[in-house]
Amino acid sequence: MKLVKHIANLGYGSRKEVQWMFREGRITDAAGEVLYADDPLDHDAIRLDGEPLDPPSGLLLMLHKPVGYTCSMKDPGRIVFDLLPPRFRLRSPVLSTVGRLDRDTSGLLLLTDDGQLLHRIIAPKSKLSKVYLATLAEDLRGDEVATFASGTLMLDEEKTPLLPAELALLGPRQARLTLHEGRYHQVRRMFAAVGNHVQALHRERIGGLTLGELPAGEWRALDAGERAQLFAGG
Repeated sequence: MKLVKHIANLGYGSRKEVQWMFREGRITDAAGEVLYADDPLDHDAIRLDGEPLDPPSGLLLMLHKPVGYTCSMKDPGRIVFDLLPPRFRLRSPVLSTVGRLDRDTSGLLLLTDDGQLLHRIIAPKSKLSKVYLATLAEDLRGDEVATFASGTLMLDEEKTPLLPAELALLGPRQARLTLHEGRYHQVRRMFAAVGNHVQALHRERIGGLTLGELPAGEWRALDAGERAQLFAGG
């Protein structure tokens, strides 16, 4: 791939705009030597205005999603892409969220431009565990643990029962729930099915991957080891 196309695909501008960046001497190598559009492609050595390029295609990143943001490009309100560099919206292949967290849910959200990886993560057969911390409106009775683990709980308008899920009671109105599937608004609907209401919801983990010390609203790209960690967690 030519340098111009590669940099344009990362969202830095149209091909014409990137060509002007070369003419203006804004694209250099790590030592500050000006590069030309016909130079060999060496992604890690390229600098734009002295800064390294964003990760190339095949990107997987984690975002600590705050409450109040939606996982949509079309929502008129705040969207998770507002938390990323604006050029990320222009990448090719397109950057997409891996599943969704609703507006009122915070926590770990993955995004990728790798379609095969996206489908591997969300495919039902992967059964990647997802762990949520839920704060409830009413005191937990205690029998919810057995109900969620039974594999027989049916949600409204569903035709198949939920897979067994693990519920750990952390307090009268707080619990940690581990799911092995991803149905629409599943956590909220599960607690509604046992007569309760989720007041706050935070996703702590996907597979073996957690947010660690990543602050709310921040993101970072994941390396090969962290990708392996994602799937190692089952």
